[in-house]
Amino acid sequence: MTEVSPLNRYQLAELGALLAEPARAAILLALMDGTMRPAGELAAIAGVSAATASAHLKRLLDGGLLGLHEQGRHRYYRLANDDVAAWLESMALPNATRITPKRAVRDTTLCRARSCYRHLAGQLGVALCEAWLQRGWLRAESDGMLLLPAATDALAQAGWPSASLHGLLQLRGRGCLDWTERRLHLGGPLGVAITGAMLDAGWLRRAQRSRALLPTPDGLRRLAALGVRIER
Repeated sequence: MTEVSPLNRYQLAELGALLAEPARAAILLALMDGTMRPAGELAAIAGVSAATASAHLKRLLDGGLLGLHEQGRHRYYRLANDDVAAWLESMALPNATRITPKRAVRDTTLCRARSCYRHLAGQLGVALCEAWLQRGWLRAESDGMLLLPAATDALAQAGWPSASLHGLLQLRGRGCLDWTERRLHLGGPLGVAITGAMLDAGWLRRAQRSRALLPTPDGLRRLAALGVRIER
C-alpha cells in the first residue's frame, strides 16, 4: 500500500489474506470511524482473546493497514491513513452490485450519513460533493479537489464557523467512491476539515454504537441553504 510502486500479485494476495480473517476484518471496521483504540477494546470487538488480538494487530501493522500511537506505556491502534480507509470503503462495491436494494440498505442511518475514516460519506456526503461541484464551489483537478473562494460567502451566510473558512481554502480533497451510493463523496484533508467543522458546529453528531453521523434539524436546514438535500 505504498505510493512508490503499484501492487504486484503477491502484495494483492497478502492483502486478501489479511482481510480473509473475520477478526482482523472486525478490527479494521471498528477503526473506520477514525478513532484510535487500545488492543483490549479491539479484542472485545473482534471476539477474540488478548493474545489472539495481539497476533492479528501485528499482522495488520506489518501489512501496512494499521498505524500505532504510543503514549507512555499505552498503545493505541488506528488505520494507517486515508488511503487504507478509502480502499476498505470501496471493497464493498462488488458485493453491493449483486444484492437487491432492499437487502443492501439494512442500516438506513448508516447509509444516510456516516464517517469514512474521518470524512462524511453516505447520501449526505455524496449530495454535498455533487451540489458544491454543480454550484462551482468545488473544482475537481487532476491531483484532487479544491474549495473555491466563491464558496466562502455562502458558507458564512449559512452560519459556517468563521474560524475554519480561510483554512478550508488551503486544503486539498479528493473524490472517494461511496460504497452505498456508488458515487463520489469528498475525502482527503478537505473532506476531513469540512466534516470536523460540521460536527463542531452541531450540524452533525456522532452515533454512539456505529460510525453513523446524525444530521441535526438545524444542520439539515443550514445544509439545504447550501444546496445539500437528502430525503428525510
